[in-house]
Amino acid sequence: MAVPIRIHGVVKLFGAVRALDSVSLAVEAGELFFLLGPSGCGKTTLLRCLAGFCVPEAGSIMIGGRDVTLLPPHVRDTGMVFQSYALWPHLTLFENVAFGLEMRKVGPRDVRRRVLDALDRVHLLERAQARPNQLSGGQQQRVALARALVVEPQCLLLDEPLSNLDAKLRLEMRTDIRRICKQAGLTAVYVTHDQKEALSIADRLAVMRDGRIEQIGTPAEVYRHPVNAFVAGFIGEGNFIDGSVLRDDGTLLRIRTAAGLLAATATADAPPPGTAVRLCIRPEAFRFDRPPLGCPNMLNGRLLRTVYQGEVAQHELALASETGAWEIKAFELNPRHPVTMDGTAFWVDPEQVIVLPGGTAASEGDGRA
Repeated sequence: MAVPIRIHGVVKLFGAVRALDSVSLAVEAGELFFLLGPSGCGKTTLLRCLAGFCVPEAGSIMIGGRDVTLLPPHVRDTGMVFQSYALWPHLTLFENVAFGLEMRKVGPRDVRRRVLDALDRVHLLERAQARPNQLSGGQQQRVALARALVVEPQCLLLDEPLSNLDAKLRLEMRTDIRRICKQAGLTAVYVTHDQKEALSIADRLAVMRDGRIEQIGTPAEVYRHPVNAFVAGFIGEGNFIDGSVLRDDGTLLRIRTAAGLLAATATADAPPPGTAVRLCIRPEAFRFDRPPLGCPNMLNGRLLRTVYQGEVAQHELALASETGAWEIKAFELNPRHPVTMDGTAFWVDPEQVIVLPGGTAASEGDGRA
């Protein structure tokens, strides 16, 4: 049965380093929740606090309404999937998966039923008598997942479980992990540094930096509406340019930048005129086809280099300004339009221009990408 997780004001110190700085978080029952951020941001430390391998200096951790803050790992009723598979090489898959149940003194008949059911969930029932060295990396990772599932935990904790797999296997295992967690009805907390992994299978995610949570939301919310430049730059790619708000037309926010006057869709909480802002434009937001009549965001650039990948062409272009040339990235989906070295016109919809706090107020011609 899926249970909620509540983390409130958790602080973890390693000497003078504040690895977790008053972290609060709510994970709903049955949710597949991701923690991601750069190395050293605190995501693995937070997972280890959930598992009971780290005891916080302050704060509380509730799993299913029970305070587990000071409880040892073996009584928390959680399942852990590690980055390394941690399988016993001399045991069969059946024996590896059964190990946790035997430690819990489960009867032989129940052990057999639950192990076979767990192996069936990860599509390895027919390999029950094989040994780990007879399996691929993806199959070994599924055995590690089955071992965590077989004890019927209240929640599942995954610490970068796909980082040792090649690119193709990672893609396959993403969907497998989501399917297995949803079929088992588990609450799962998953740590990764891979943005694509998080965006593709998370119900919600939290982006961390320096022991704090920067933003929580669905993958689409965090990607399309980042709260600051750090989140925008970490989740996906972005072109950043500083500017200052010139005016609000009611529907469009006009911003003066080094690229000239750009427009973003006005919102209820749009910054007032004179505010310094930082714009983020995703590379895939640029368009190379015919723009709509009166398009406010027309640009012209000189092609520096391009990488053709079939379904997408990745262009790097130089835009000229009074302060010199600066480079942007623009991804062209299903490329058919000629992008020339001499000069190429392209555009971006105001809805795709993300207005972020910060930046340096720009007079005309000032700014940076």
